[in-house]
Formats: sequence, structure tokens, C-alpha cells
Amino acid sequence: MTKLYHGFLAFVWLIFLSAVTLAQAPRSITIVTEPNARVWISGVLYGTTDESGRLVIRSVYPGRRVIRIVAPSFAEVNKPLLPTQKGEIKIPLSTTNNEAELAFQEGERESTLDRAKAEAAYRKAITANPKLVSAHLGLLRNLAEGRSYDKALVALKELRKLSPRNSEATAIEGRIYKEQGEEAKAIAAFKRAVTEGGGYQPEAYAGLGLLLKDKAEALAENEGLQTATYNDAAKNLMVAVKQLSGAPDAAVIYQLVGMIYEQQKRYKEAIALYEDFLKTFPDSVEAEAVQSFIVQIKKDMARDQ
Repeated sequence: MTKLYHGFLAFVWLIFLSAVTLAQAPRSITIVTEPNARVWISGVLYGTTDESGRLVIRSVYPGRRVIRIVAPSFAEVNKPLLPTQKGEIKIPLSTTNNEAELAFQEGERESTLDRAKAEAAYRKAITANPKLVSAHLGLLRNLAEGRSYDKALVALKELRKLSPRNSEATAIEGRIYKEQGEEAKAIAAFKRAVTEGGGYQPEAYAGLGLLLKDKAEALAENEGLQTATYNDAAKNLMVAVKQLSGAPDAAVIYQLVGMIYEQQKRYKEAIALYEDFLKTFPDSVEAEAVQSFIVQIKKDMARDQ
């Protein structure tokens, strides 16, 4: 009886471990919705659906996530992505005549074309619906990326009235302080963003990594401290890469980490990183350049031996 009982417990434990492993494993999903819809997962933009309304996402970071779909003339949809969910996910959209939604979508379109028009559209959306968090976030990001930092911090205060622990907003706050040279405030904001995101906040990890990389470059006279700071920078940037999990923004961060590894003559790690980049982004316009990096590093290794 005891052997049977222990055997049963072992079986239950094995099932539990298998479930945990499955939940933590990278998975591929295909979003099926309207054509030309922009797709975010937990605040990370993965791309736009094709003419058939499909977007294949090769790898999604483990855990419970949120899929967000925004398409012209359709109401925004936010849908939970469960830890074990994979494969094809159909997300139907409904057309909208909502003034705030349509103004927000105009802001999104203009954000890459004309920041002044984007700002006006986001503010129109907020006037129509003061509780539309996505419009507040769009306005905040547009102002921050346009270097209108004072206006951005005002927009941040308004957003926080609706969403006090918004990790994306706090990550943007960290970027603002970084650009203004307020290192201590930037670091505090990035770390707070990670906490607010429950450990998941690739933008904050990337921002912290870039701040530390810049700091390391200014420490040429203190080799030991410079090395330690570069190591911390690479560590944070690699967390961002893993959390971005194949999203387009990861491509640049891969190369930044590679530059740090090369600068430190961590050649094997650099080669492994670049090879992983080529697996993750085989069709990237940077693929040929990255292959040349590997060739050059191997020459450097042979020379240094």
C-alpha cells in the first residue's frame, strides 16, 4: 500500500512538472483577424497582419500574456493569452464609429509621420473619452519620442490618475529621465517598471541596459568598474532580448549585446549570440552583416591565440 501511495505521488508530481515545463516553454501562435491589424502581446508590437488577416509569431515569452489588436475602423480588442495556448488564435473585430477610438487610431497612424498631428489626434481621443488609457499612453510615447519632455511628464501625471501602476508608462518615464541625464531617477523608474510588470517589462530592461552601456563607455580610466558595468548592461539587455522573444525590436538589442561581448573579447559568447540572432531573424536585412561579424570574430580569435 505504501509503495502504491508513493508511486501515485510520484506520478502526480511528474504530471505537475510536465505542466509547468509546458507553460514555460516558448510557443508559436498565429493570429487570425482583420487585414492590416497591428498586433501587440503584453505591450510588445509583433507586427501587422497580412492581406488575409494572419500574422505568424514564432515565439511568445512564457506565461500569461495579453494580445492587443488595433485595426483601422475597428474597435480595439484585448484578449488573454493563456500560458499553454498556442497555434491558431482567431480574434474577430467589430467595426466602430466611436469618436475616441477613431481619433486614437489616427494618432497611431500619424505617430510615424507627423508628431504634431499625432499629438492633436491623441488629445482629441482623450477629450472624447478621458478614460481611454491607450490614448493617454500614445500621447505620452509620442511626446517622449519627440523630446517634448516637460509635456510628456504632464501627460504621465494624467495617465497615472487612471492607471497608477502602468509598467509601460513607467518605462517611458525612465527613458525620459535617461535622455535628460538624470541617471538615478532613470534607474529607479526602470526598476519600478519591472516591479509593476511582475518581472516582465522588456522596454525597462532595455532602457536600463542602454543606460549602463553608456555609463561603461565613460569609465575607460577604471577598467575593473568598466568591465563590471558592461557585464550588468549585457545582463539587462539579454533579459530584454528573451522577453521580446523574437519581436522586431529585439534585433537591435541583439547587436548591442554583441558589441559589448566583442569589446570585452568574449568571442565565443558573441558568436553564440549572433548565431542565435540568425536563427531568430533568418530573413532580416541585417542577417548578411551579422554573418560577417561572425567571420571577423573568428579571425580575431585566431589572431589572439
